[in-house]
Amino acid sequence: MSSPTEEPRPPFPPFDADSAAKKVRAAENAWNTRDPEKVALAYTVDTVWRNRSEWVRGRDEVVAFLTRKWEREQEYALRKSLWAFAGNRIAVRFQYECRDADGQWWRCYGNENWEFADNGLMRRREASINDLRIDEADRRIVGSRDEGDESDLPV
Repeated sequence: MSSPTEEPRPPFPPFDADSAAKKVRAAENAWNTRDPEKVALAYTVDTVWRNRSEWVRGRDEVVAFLTRKWEREQEYALRKSLWAFAGNRIAVRFQYECRDADGQWWRCYGNENWEFADNGLMRRREASINDLRIDEADRRIVGSRDEGDESDLPV
């Protein structure tokens, strides 16, 4: 039996198109909660991340990183889209919008490469992200997706 800190997270690798898409949507939904403790449970206890130029190692650092992120990135709303998959790896492209403490809105674009352990937890995440200042009137992403919304990322 697995410990609560390593609770399996289906779907499990190797991924097919359906299971990879489910994994991507589950990640999007979790990140849109903006709950660092909840989000961290989808990663192995020894997970390794590269987020922009910052390295994060282990769940405790993931929680600390996400806590700082969502304190800084207010009204955060994310969309992810499956890009490619093979075996235990998934590539994702994403966009999110948020505002900073000064009220400036941002749209952030990027790509992530994910690698999973056999139990379905993510053991590696590498993210490259670009930021674009936007006016509030130009926002395209607001809140979580509605149930059944399968739209791709806005262009």
